[in-house]
Amino acid sequence: MGGHESDFVQEAFDTNWVAPLGPNVNGFEKDLTEYVGIKSAGALASGTAAIHLALILLGIKEEDEVICQSFTFSASANPICYQKATPIFVDSELDTWNIDPELLEQVIKNRIEKGKKPKAMIVVHLYGMPAKMDQIIGISNKYNIPIIEDAAEALGSYINNRKCGSFGKLSVLSFNGNKIITTSGGGAILSNETELIEKARFLATQARDEAPHYQHSAIGYNYRMSNILAGIGRGQMKVLDERINRRREIHQLYFNELGKTWLEVSNNTGVPKIINNSTTNIYFLKEPENYFSNRWLTTIIIDSKECDGVSREDIRLELERNNIESRPLWKPMHLQPVFKNFPHYSNKVSDWLFEKGLCLPSGSNMEKASQKRVIEIIKSVIK
Repeated sequence: MGGHESDFVQEAFDTNWVAPLGPNVNGFEKDLTEYVGIKSAGALASGTAAIHLALILLGIKEEDEVICQSFTFSASANPICYQKATPIFVDSELDTWNIDPELLEQVIKNRIEKGKKPKAMIVVHLYGMPAKMDQIIGISNKYNIPIIEDAAEALGSYINNRKCGSFGKLSVLSFNGNKIITTSGGGAILSNETELIEKARFLATQARDEAPHYQHSAIGYNYRMSNILAGIGRGQMKVLDERINRRREIHQLYFNELGKTWLEVSNNTGVPKIINNSTTNIYFLKEPENYFSNRWLTTIIIDSKECDGVSREDIRLELERNNIESRPLWKPMHLQPVFKNFPHYSNKVSDWLFEKGLCLPSGSNMEKASQKRVIEIIKSVIK
């Protein structure tokens, strides 16, 4: 917490605004639109709810196909199934770890050849690193397939000074407890098309029609954010830039101490290679030119071939023995048991990242001494 949250929460109590509407909700939505640089936002109960409403607003129905980045958290994909639609999972590229634009276009062509043009695509900015939006938007426009931009992990990240959350026809943020800022639980849906957000707010409050009695002409949802949680969000917005700076400081210290090596791709072969070799041979994800990542989590790649047989699991388990939590990178959706029967298009990049990648402790309130302890344990395993 940044210290300002209690002021807004106390105001909600003092004015008896505790329902899923009120001045804090309105204020939080305004804060988000101004920060992201977009016309309209709706504060919701979760980022998952925002993706679900985005699919509904785009008219996604049973048996429709929706392209979804495979290398992500399941919340990106689950709402597709809420609509009884079919997720089509697409693999990543190594520059950003997000959906591969070249593979994406191949997939669209293939689905059209099969007689089923996808109705939407869900693009994720993973770990705070923006996806290749220029290419992806070009593909979206070429085939008239709208983008749902999952910026749940990327609030504050940008490309050429354009903030993540402003690229999609509909965009999604998350304020879950582990995000760069939090409302305890919560999310938001954003768009430059104000009428879409107005429809989202309507659906999120049980789709109650204008009438003196309770009347409903559409199925609605209990997806609105409460005025109290929105108060926490308003306080968190005041320290958002501080949080981003702190996450980037944490990432930089890990990078300085654990190898100074970047992961890149060699000669268009798709084969990973090391840039600026070091003693530890631990790889980091580099920001492409004109990209800015909030570095929500610091992630590393440990290739046992380069680290004298030391694997990702060797490091994770040694950290665990020292009561330090780390976690493998996301297990791709096409490898998840629940999604095993859905189409997927793999170039094996996300499989490789899942096998060799690790998320390190990266909380904004992490003390330098704690981080140094993590670093020394990792170095000891490599040695």
